[in-house]
Amino acid sequence: MEHSGRHAVVTGGGTGIGLGIAMGLAEAGAEVTITGRNQARLDAIAADHPRLHALRMNVDNVESVRNGIATAAQARGRIAICIANAGIAEPARFAKETPEHWRAIMATNLDGVFLTFQAAMATLGRDEWGRMIAISSIAGLRGLKGAIAYTASKHGVIGLIRGLSEEYMGSNMTFNALCPGYVDTPIVDRNAAQIAEHQGISEADARAALARANRHKKLLDTSEITASALWLCSDAAGSVNGQAIQIAGGHVT
Repeated sequence: MEHSGRHAVVTGGGTGIGLGIAMGLAEAGAEVTITGRNQARLDAIAADHPRLHALRMNVDNVESVRNGIATAAQARGRIAICIANAGIAEPARFAKETPEHWRAIMATNLDGVFLTFQAAMATLGRDEWGRMIAISSIAGLRGLKGAIAYTASKHGVIGLIRGLSEEYMGSNMTFNALCPGYVDTPIVDRNAAQIAEHQGISEADARAALARANRHKKLLDTSEITASALWLCSDAAGSVNGQAIQIAGGHVT
């Protein structure tokens, strides 16, 4: 129960990677606030797990984030662990990219991390223990064809992590990014369905194509991302700071 007495916030905590990390932290003793837009889903999850607590919050909205984080902190204390996981992955080729789509991707994937971290860190003193982790992507380390806005947003997340690690160097807070390849989550299910429709292939073939994009030719399991996040949250990783950790089945950069 390493995190007993600590309060964690996981954005996008109702499904996929976020839910896996939230459950891992709860099993390690933390009180975990899971946020998202689907209140019914969050409530259903929290009802079955006594250390998970539902909070509807839109990370692309300043007031929603600030009010939500303040409400969570008032209920369960200062936020020692913050997992900025909420994100959207909607492909668009550069020639067909629109300013509206570009801004929507940035507002969630990049602005959302900034707003969430800023609000969470405001609950802590500068010398307090803290772990701030952003879920980026291998697209944050290399180009991803057909997803220019997504790629730029995930590169931005890594820049934010590196800047924060320098600004708070010497404190008891660390800042790191996890950069997964394709993970077996509902996002991959949606992407596979889109690929199948556009290319006239089966969804099974589309999923296989996504798996081949990982170097070891397999979809990642959410448990692999959870394990990495829990390690970064541990005291054993206290000197790991400003890193973009690749989880993609092989060398990426």
